Amino acid sequence: MIRDVNIQDRPRERLLRQGAMSLSNQELLAILLRTGTKEESVLVLANRILSVFERLHHLKHATIEEMVAIKGIGEVKAIQILAAIELGRRLAQKQSDEKYTIRSPQDAAAYLMPDMTSLNQEHFVVLFLNIKNQIIHRQTIFIGSLNASIVHPREIYREAVKRSAASIICAHNHPSGVPTPSEEDIEVTKRILEAGYIMGIDLIDHLIIGDHQFISLKEKGYF
Repeated sequence: MIRDVNIQDRPRERLLRQGAMSLSNQELLAILLRTGTKEESVLVLANRILSVFERLHHLKHATIEEMVAIKGIGEVKAIQILAAIELGRRLAQKQSDEKYTIRSPQDAAAYLMPDMTSLNQEHFVVLFLNIKNQIIHRQTIFIGSLNASIVHPREIYREAVKRSAASIICAHNHPSGVPTPSEEDIEVTKRILEAGYIMGIDLIDHLIIGDHQFISLKEKGYF
C-alpha cells in the first residue's frame, strides 16, 4: 500500500512539493490507483501495469476487460484509470483543435515576442508547422551567440522529420534590442534554406526579434 513508502517519497506528497511534472509515469499511475494489495505496494502494482502494456502510450487502447485481468486491478480501479486516459485524450484533442495558425510574419512575431523580446541571451527557436500552417511544436535549438557552425540544419530538420512538419519558421532574438540582421544571421538562414530544399521541408521565414520589434528576413528579401 502507499503507506508502505516513506512519507517524503509518496507520490501525492511529492506532487504537492514538486509539482506533477516531477513525477514518473509509475508515480502518476500510483496516485490514480490510490492503494496496492496485501502483497504489494501501490508503486509495485503501478509498475506491473506499465509492464503489461509495455509502454505508457499503449494504455490509451486498454479496455476494462484487459485492466481487470491484471491481478490487483478491480473494476473500480480500471474505471479510474480509463477515465483519466479519456480526459487526457480530450485535452490533447482540444489543443489540436486550437493550434495557432501562422498566416504572416506578424502572426509568428505575435506568438514569439512575449517570450523572446526581453531575453538576456540569444535563443534560436524553431516553430514546426503542419500543412495548414498550424504550429505543432516549438523548440529552442540553441542558446548563445548565433554561429553557423553551431546552429546546424541537421538538428532542425531531424526534429522536423520527427514531428512530420511540412514547414518551419526560425527565429532568434537580439538582446541589444535592435533586430538588424548580421552577416552571420544571413549565412545561417541560407544554410537552413538550402537544407530545407533537400529535405522537402520549406523554411517559411526567419525572424529576428528585438525590443518589441522584429524583422522578417523573408520580407526583407534575404531569401
